[in-house]
Amino acid sequence: MKTIIQLFENSVNQFGANPFLWEKTDSDYQSVSYQSLYEEVQQFAAGLYSLGIKKTDRVGLLSEGRNAWVLSELGILFAGAVNVPLSVKLDAQNELKFRLNHSEARFVVVSNNHLEKIRSIKDQLESIETIIVLDENTELQEKEISLSQLLKLGKELSENNIAELKEIQKNIVADDDANISYTSGTTADPKGIILTHNNYTSNVLQASNLMDIPASFKTLLILPWDHSFAHTAGIYSFMLKGASIAAVQQGKSQMEALKNIPKNIKEIKPDILLSVPALAKNFKKNIENGIKAKGPKVERLFNKALEVAYKYNAAGWDRGKGSKVFLKPLYLFYDKLLFSKVRENFGGNLKFFVGGGALLDIELQRFFYAIGIPMYQGYGLSEASPIISSNAHHKHKLGSSGFIVPDMDLKICKDNGDSVPVGEKGEIVIKGGNVMKGYWKNDKASAETLRDGWLHTGDMGYVDQDGFLYVLGRFKSLLIASDGEKFSPEGIEEAFVDQSPLMDQCILHNNQDPYTIALVVPNKGAILSRLKNQHLSLETEEGQIAALELIQNELNQYRLGGKHEDMFPHRWLPTAVGILPEAFTEDNKLLNSTMKVVRDKVINHFKEHVDFLYTPEGKNILNAKNKESLRNI
Repeated sequence: MKTIIQLFENSVNQFGANPFLWEKTDSDYQSVSYQSLYEEVQQFAAGLYSLGIKKTDRVGLLSEGRNAWVLSELGILFAGAVNVPLSVKLDAQNELKFRLNHSEARFVVVSNNHLEKIRSIKDQLESIETIIVLDENTELQEKEISLSQLLKLGKELSENNIAELKEIQKNIVADDDANISYTSGTTADPKGIILTHNNYTSNVLQASNLMDIPASFKTLLILPWDHSFAHTAGIYSFMLKGASIAAVQQGKSQMEALKNIPKNIKEIKPDILLSVPALAKNFKKNIENGIKAKGPKVERLFNKALEVAYKYNAAGWDRGKGSKVFLKPLYLFYDKLLFSKVRENFGGNLKFFVGGGALLDIELQRFFYAIGIPMYQGYGLSEASPIISSNAHHKHKLGSSGFIVPDMDLKICKDNGDSVPVGEKGEIVIKGGNVMKGYWKNDKASAETLRDGWLHTGDMGYVDQDGFLYVLGRFKSLLIASDGEKFSPEGIEEAFVDQSPLMDQCILHNNQDPYTIALVVPNKGAILSRLKNQHLSLETEEGQIAALELIQNELNQYRLGGKHEDMFPHRWLPTAVGILPEAFTEDNKLLNSTMKVVRDKVINHFKEHVDFLYTPEGKNILNAKNKESLRNI
């Protein structure tokens, strides 16, 4: 099985009557079987063929997650073409225009919610010939056809042409391009990652060794479907096993869809959910708020239950071992009394989450493990299709990124390319069928990232004696002291934000400077609440000083004498702290479309603050710039 064509056809032959897709448009979720989808995919491919599509042509796909997303991608691939999946968060004028022009897409498939974006740049899209609109209730303009019109063209295709199309499908090979998936462009222009049919099928088979997914399993695919993690671990991993995926009920806006998630989880009763850190934190916050709302007695009981669960579970692999076995009756009591009720909010069938996307705080992992729906963290990147490692139900160690997928080589390298021994830090470098072909029309970047078939990830990590991978962060984000020593800031930043309600966002910076600085986005509500107890406000200098002292006091907890004094090496803690007047958001481009902070852009955006923090006045947290930021938040 070397192509997505073969993967889907095998599943149709094995599981034809099984539901594959679930979608809710009106009152209930309705399913579409593997066989029904296959027939529609053939019509979609035939429709594209009748429009004159050629093998290797690129087709853009811009839509929220829904049945038509999978239909479109498979239809594109069954026509021998290449899908260019596009995030619904991209803006039209810069990001969409760049990707569609750079990929030289001939067609674009778009949902009604995002049609205006395409129309606004239609005249600037050099190679687009036809726009395929997924929704019917739309007045079509020039160059546009509806999905139903496309399927009708497919049904009317002559037998000779259908025979030619079947020949094209038969001749699609492992190394043919399947996707050009663009990076979020955190520094320069985004790069188009070329993933072949074999990249996907290799990674799906590799991932299937990490998780057992019976054909009866369902998932609600919460993450954007163009997201490489959702794409492989969701759509294709479930397809391989004859299992099914459900779409979040859509609305007219992303906010409307987000509000539907808790309700949809209860309706679908998923067995597995895919998550990323931002989503995990949101789930945790909602659970804690629900507990708090039941009153202080329940909150105290819940915290006591967590304490017992943390001790009993330990790091996962040693759960209930040794003297911890004596905690089992108490843990089971709390589980029945409290944690089982929490699990009902997730439909009652949820066995575990699979976490990806970035470093996942160990406290989050402990929390979900305690309530009986573990979040097994994995690691990957789009250039690797994307799964490289993961914890699994049968083998896990909290705090790690899991064990390496089979049929892939991984080494940890020094700067000079030499491998380091077990337990030593270096760059994570991999080789296998899941490694991308290269970057579209960017030989320079391809040569830098792919060397002798090895993918240099740009991530720092190490492998422990049990074969578990620990990812420590991006080399690009490392703190580099004036003496050249390096340290990953992400753990410190996460701890600051997670442990302090006064901080919403934080990044650390040190690029061979005399000391590390912190740029902090404060939580206005939490600060005002504390100041209220002192009868102060942020309007006055006295209130501003009090707020800054509160923030400094939270940071001092990581220094000598503080309750977190042993958590991090003190030399990497910030000497100067800058309070920022605005948050990192997608609107100001300081967060990318996957909600990750774009460090270079933050440093450039707040250059004046950064430079000021390396002056004697800036080192004092009570400086005028910080007071002004607090006044304006």
